[in-house]
Amino acid sequence: MNAAEKSLIDGEYLLERYPGKGGWTYVVLPGIPRDKNAPFGWTTVRGDIDGYELSHYKLMPMGGGTLFLPVKAAIRKVIKKEAGDTVRIVLYAETRPLGVPEEWIECMQLQPPAYERFSVMTQSAQKQLIDWIYDAKTEETKVKRMAEGIERLIG
Repeated sequence: MNAAEKSLIDGEYLLERYPGKGGWTYVVLPGIPRDKNAPFGWTTVRGDIDGYELSHYKLMPMGGGTLFLPVKAAIRKVIKKEAGDTVRIVLYAETRPLGVPEEWIECMQLQPPAYERFSVMTQSAQKQLIDWIYDAKTEETKVKRMAEGIERLIG
C-alpha cells in the first residue's frame, strides 16, 4: 500500500453476528460499491482488521447495495474480538489479479492506463489475454504479443 493510494474505508466498525446456530460474524460496510463485473456482486479487497492482514478478501452483498465483511473465527481469535466489539478496518481495492505473471504486471505498470484497464477486466477476459500472450512459441513472439496487448488495452 503506497502513500498515494486511497483507502476504500478506514475507521472503527461494530462486529455483528447473524442470529441463530451457525450465524456469521460480520461487519457492515456502507458506502463501498459492489463490483458489477465480479460473480455474486462480491468486491475483492486487501487491508487489515485490527492489524490482521487481509489479502484477496471478498466483501459480500447483503441487500440494498450494502456490502459486509465476514470475519472468520480464526481472525476473531487472533484479534481477540467477538460480536459486539469494535474493530479498526482499513481496506483497499484489490488491484493485483491472482495468477498474473510478474513480468506482465511490470509491463502494464509502465503504461498506467493499460494497467488500470486490465485491473477492471473480468477474470475470464484477463485469463484470455494472458493465455494468448504466453501461448507464444518463442520469446520474440511473446514480447510482440505483450506490446500488442498493451496497445489493445490503451486503445
